[in-house]
Amino acid sequence: MTAPRLRFAPSPSGYLHIGGARTALFCWLFARRHGGQFILRVEDTDRARSTAESIQAILDGLRWLGLDWDEGPEVGGPHAPYFQSQRGPVYQRYVDQLIKTGHLYRCYCSAELLREKREAAQREGRKPAYDRTCRELSPQQWPAGEPYVLRLKAPLDGETTVSDLIRGDVVFQNKELSDQVVVRSNGDPLYNFVVVVDDMTMGITHVVRGDDHLNNTPKQIQIYQALGVKPPSFAHAPLILGADKKRLSKRHGATNVMQYDDEGYLPDAMINFLARLGWSHGDQEVFRRDELIELFSLDAVGRSPGVWNPEKLLWLNGQYITSLSDERLAEMIAPRISAAGFQDAAADAVMAKRIATLKERARTLAELVDQGAFYWRAAEAIEYEAKAKRKFFKPDCLPRLKAAHAALNQLQNWNDQELEACLAEVLAKLDVKMGKLAQPIRVAITGTSISPGLYETLAALGKVKSLQRLTMAIEHIEAEPREEAGS
Repeated sequence: MTAPRLRFAPSPSGYLHIGGARTALFCWLFARRHGGQFILRVEDTDRARSTAESIQAILDGLRWLGLDWDEGPEVGGPHAPYFQSQRGPVYQRYVDQLIKTGHLYRCYCSAELLREKREAAQREGRKPAYDRTCRELSPQQWPAGEPYVLRLKAPLDGETTVSDLIRGDVVFQNKELSDQVVVRSNGDPLYNFVVVVDDMTMGITHVVRGDDHLNNTPKQIQIYQALGVKPPSFAHAPLILGADKKRLSKRHGATNVMQYDDEGYLPDAMINFLARLGWSHGDQEVFRRDELIELFSLDAVGRSPGVWNPEKLLWLNGQYITSLSDERLAEMIAPRISAAGFQDAAADAVMAKRIATLKERARTLAELVDQGAFYWRAAEAIEYEAKAKRKFFKPDCLPRLKAAHAALNQLQNWNDQELEACLAEVLAKLDVKMGKLAQPIRVAITGTSISPGLYETLAALGKVKSLQRLTMAIEHIEAEPREEAGS
């Protein structure tokens, strides 16, 4: 295959949507696998809705996902070729060409007249398509000074076939296709025309997009034919649906890609998840990015819609968190710990040790921060869970906590093995089972009865902080009012 050129062409009227992100991913994977180029183009002709903030949000979303583009905004110089709003002269050149070759004609039918024609067609059970009233008007018949649009002289019979790389051949009867408007009465060209000119002039070889665009494709093919240019190859991927089998929307959860960053998902996990929404390689679920590039093909994209499954995304994200090194995770969550208002800036090695005790349970970076809150808080800021305090901070645990504090205070090597041996000696001297000592200590140092392994947690928390919290727990229990016997 010659090196392909694919484009992702979002409309900057909002954030990068999950569906758009998957389209961009499929384009990017295909280009990377075949040594081609991935081009970013901004379809900002809807000036009322297009904003600089939306453009930035789309760029941020693509960057977070790691979908780097070879051509487009901020790559290789001027922006003009990659923003539709700046390409007016290019479009006009091809409008003039189609006028000259007789493929466009003036239509003077007013909006009111067109509405009447549609209503009449519906009453008579006909398709409400334009009836080509103005198609054969000669220049002598043009009403002077009246506004007009430019329509394409589409074929009146025969078929227009979309040879789709995912769906196979999709055939449209030309008699069912209207003479589409190419240029509005104010001189602005419409979407189907400008997208054809953009793809043609940028040398796009493959157009991959959602199948909600499929009905536009025969119209675009007819424009290619009028221009005398071979269309690119098309591939229309099925849409992403929610669990209720309706089109994915805000009611199904986050649809803004960057919201997943805020919630602590990893970009590689999201890439993996998006790739599997419609594409498969046997039963494999977890893919490294380089594996996706090596294995991705359009013929392995199914025709059925992908179903958004938040639980599966959480599971997958957990797999990626577990696979990362403790040092890398520590680096990634350090800004999140600060943003959450915690002040404990542990050294890198200590932070990595703490992460090691947490990451098997966490499914997102946000969960890592929350579950490790007892690490990040200052010693005096520990908060005791009410249920755990009632159950394990009883007066009879004071001797055990004091004995543990005294023994741990003498410990020279603060590590998992030495801590286990030290507390084993305390248990032997007191002649009690581990639960009678471990749970009060766990609540004392973490504030809750559920935490990572006790020895690992003590080691990661550090001697100074652990002893401070044991002291605070002892003082807290001693200060609690005692219930009178028989009360």
